[in-house]
Amino acid sequence: MNASLFRFSIYIAAICGLYLATAMLIPSMVDLYYGHADWRVFALCSFMVGGLSLMTAMATRCPPPVFTKRLGFLLVNLLWAVFSLVGAVPLMFAGPGLTFPQALFEAISGITTTGSSVIVGLDHMPPGLLMWRSLLAWLGGIGIVALGLFVLPFLRVGGMSFFKMESSDIADKPFARLATFTRAFFGIYVGITVACMIAYDFAGMSHFDAINHAFTTVATAGFSTHDASFGYFRSDLILWVSTFFMAVCSLPFSILIVFIVRGRLDSLRDPQIVVFLGYLGAFALATAVYHHLVNAVEFDRALTHAFFNFSSLLSTTGFASEDYTLWGPFVVMAAFFATFMGGCSGSTAGGIKSYRFVILANIVVIGLKKLIYPSAVYSVRYGRQTVEPETQRTVFLFFSAYLFLWVVGSMAMSAFGYDFLTATSSVITALSNVGPGVGEVIGPAGNFSTMNEPALYLLSLMMLLGRLEVLTVLVLLMPVFWRT
Repeated sequence: MNASLFRFSIYIAAICGLYLATAMLIPSMVDLYYGHADWRVFALCSFMVGGLSLMTAMATRCPPPVFTKRLGFLLVNLLWAVFSLVGAVPLMFAGPGLTFPQALFEAISGITTTGSSVIVGLDHMPPGLLMWRSLLAWLGGIGIVALGLFVLPFLRVGGMSFFKMESSDIADKPFARLATFTRAFFGIYVGITVACMIAYDFAGMSHFDAINHAFTTVATAGFSTHDASFGYFRSDLILWVSTFFMAVCSLPFSILIVFIVRGRLDSLRDPQIVVFLGYLGAFALATAVYHHLVNAVEFDRALTHAFFNFSSLLSTTGFASEDYTLWGPFVVMAAFFATFMGGCSGSTAGGIKSYRFVILANIVVIGLKKLIYPSAVYSVRYGRQTVEPETQRTVFLFFSAYLFLWVVGSMAMSAFGYDFLTATSSVITALSNVGPGVGEVIGPAGNFSTMNEPALYLLSLMMLLGRLEVLTVLVLLMPVFWRT
């Protein structure tokens, strides 16, 4: 591989490390405001990381090469690796003083907007530490949407590479309207965050809780400032506010841009939106009816908690209002399968994503038709558009790699000493970037603090694989990628 690609990638990663170091001053100021001594930790880490990033950027500064797929793959992986390492630095020295594997796991969980945590006693943690976790998730959400809108479609490994916006195919020209899209996206992302903060505040949260939970709701990350997550608040209004914003932030931001900026209501009829909202409603209603009939819970309460918890699972946010695994075996099974599904492409949600289910369903239908009419010619459709064979191949490749990693990861977790449910659930919740799994250890009432170091490293890798759409990372394992 050309050395200039390495040099430029390191330069960009150093610049991003500098930005992240600057962001560390925010939790430092929060701790200083609340009179907590940890403000020095964040300030010192900021200057150390910032100085190292600045020196690296100055040493590797070079003219940008032509943007190619190889540069894109390398840059994306390097950026997320740097974000994870830099994010872990203050976590090792602030608050409970996590070990390196724990700090790395917590940072990756934030950056990938997964929401799994190894920290116990969140209610008594320093405010700066809580703010840093929320800020990592919020910044990770920005990077994830930007990745889905501009980079992954160009690399043809994820995102809506066939989605056309304003009659311009952003798949073939990912940076043609970068300034326009960036301004609109940042405006909408920040606007939704502020609206969520205000809504939480009016619903009864404290100012500090409202800010932190707005950051992690909009990023669909699931980090809370309390061990009991949303069960701490005991307010149906807060649950419905969170349900609304989790659902909104699971929709494609490209479509939100078209809808908000141009007022095009027809953009919301995108097939993946219809499918996502459809299975969200189906899961929530079925669970509410089951909870009401089997556990004799009032239907309005059952409906509130069912919609909240399945919005959290399907948006891959990871909040919980109570331990829904105690509601019955049907709910446990529904929650397990919901962990795979995810939200829409081009959102902060993870998982397999609904557009892939739309394409796969169309491929299956056409396959069945061809059994009857072998000579007929059919085209796979996504709404009014024809899905290219390359995209169909990528969908099957993603499914295959996704299931393969789940099986291999589950077997590895079993080798580390975990039971079947914990092993399979922990790997899929990491791959899908959901947060809580199923079972007593990592369910909605538990966390990952008891996991051993090999398990934490494995799950950290799985979170990165899932967030970067699997294929973006696996392509680096191909020897042909590194040949000049």
